[in-house]
Amino acid sequence: MTAVNVLDPVDVWVILGGLALIAGIAWFFWGPRKGGFRAAATSSGYQEAMVLVKGGYTPDVIVVQHGRPVRLHFRREETAACSEMVVFADFAKSAKLPEGETVAIEFLPEKSGEYEFTCQMGMLRGKLVVE
Repeated sequence: MTAVNVLDPVDVWVILGGLALIAGIAWFFWGPRKGGFRAAATSSGYQEAMVLVKGGYTPDVIVVQHGRPVRLHFRREETAACSEMVVFADFAKSAKLPEGETVAIEFLPEKSGEYEFTCQMGMLRGKLVVE
């Protein structure tokens, strides 16, 4: 005869709690983004927005019009290594974000669509919606 291992109730609760924690973390980093912040049109012709980098991007969804230049100002207010850089892979743009400084990134979105921006590790994520 072989022995059968049976989980006791404490083991079951620990496993369920761990799975819930993993699901919560996955949703936080890779879950859907709702709403959006519309970039302001300026007299210089740019569509501009300020993005705070602190545990994520705020706002994390920015809406702009295609065919008009965009200038996004990133201000990093934390020391986490992950947030040291922002990357716009679809526009071949990236910038180092020194703590406490504002850094501008400029580009021209020519096609409508949704474009992701991330930290260099891909953990912090935002989305640029081009209409």
